[in-house]
Amino acid sequence: MALLSEDEQRQVAEAIHRVERETDAELVTVLAPKADNYAYIPLLWAGLLALVVPGAVNYFPGWLTAWELTLVQWATFIVLGLVFRLPAVTTRLIPRSVRHWRAANLARRQFLEQELHHTEGGTGMLIFVSEAERYVEILVDRGISARIGDETWHSIVAAFTRQVKAGETLRGFLECIEACGEHLREQVPATHERNELPNHLIVLD
Repeated sequence: MALLSEDEQRQVAEAIHRVERETDAELVTVLAPKADNYAYIPLLWAGLLALVVPGAVNYFPGWLTAWELTLVQWATFIVLGLVFRLPAVTTRLIPRSVRHWRAANLARRQFLEQELHHTEGGTGMLIFVSEAERYVEILVDRGISARIGDETWHSIVAAFTRQVKAGETLRGFLECIEACGEHLREQVPATHERNELPNHLIVLD
């Protein structure tokens, strides 16, 4: 899954700069290829099936000896452990609720790591995307939430999420930033010039 190119990242930075000229809000954008490596998921499923398959085979007495059943169990675990590590397969093994929970946790960690809770007037805003999970979230500090309710961001997040699913991450960022800017210009207008946090898109490894 390709993340944004340098030119596309530059377009995101320019969009942030245009919005921040007219608002006191400090926008930070973060793009993650995935929220977790989910290394335990393939092993978990392989282990469960390795327990079930020999038991199912053993349902028919006399088919295999105890040693042969052990070999079947080992082979099942190894083969499935390798197959389940394929990204396309792993994604299907993880419940949506788990994927979104991990992405939401990463978004909140990034809000703190990027020091969005330390801006003047509490006007930090995070636009977070995790591509593998098709997850988008907007987090704001108290200075913004006191003036703009969370419901304002719901439709913006929904539209951005659809664009991420369609592979239009750049377009999603640009339209999301502009849509957020419309509300911020009205409710959190610029009172003085400042730029506390970086405007460039932060791409996680």
